[in-house]
Amino acid sequence: MSKLTPKLHNIGELYDINEQIMPLKALADRERTSIYGLTGMVYTPHIDDYMQASIKKAEILACLKKQGIIPLTEVELISTALDFLHKRAKNNAVVEYDGNSYQRRFSPLKLSKSGKVVRTWARYWFLQLPSGRVDPKWESQVREIWPTYFLIRAIDI
Repeated sequence: MSKLTPKLHNIGELYDINEQIMPLKALADRERTSIYGLTGMVYTPHIDDYMQASIKKAEILACLKKQGIIPLTEVELISTALDFLHKRAKNNAVVEYDGNSYQRRFSPLKLSKSGKVVRTWARYWFLQLPSGRVDPKWESQVREIWPTYFLIRAIDI
């Protein structure tokens, strides 16, 4: 049996998903503030819907970038260069690149069935401001480009 070719996306789909995300983000933000401080298993349908829409948007953006319709962002270009130059950087390691400081971060991407062992780690870079804090614009771009890095999966799918 032959492999199916993946569906190519267009700019119209990106506009549509952006229209869907705006109200979902507002609901997810309200839900986040309402559950702040709660522990245990909390039902979060709005946050889940927002994350699924964000993942779909990231897939569309990646497809459009592969087609050459949208150029790669500065975050993607610098992250690729830093990954190449500093393959063995540890968590919270700070490196210099083009006069700026970047911090390597790891977060759990996939957990074992018991949820106690991390099977896969997400690796990404954050731009540090001169004060030592993470640049919020850079962080939001990282979260938009790779939303799956900020979800924890309990089982391998």
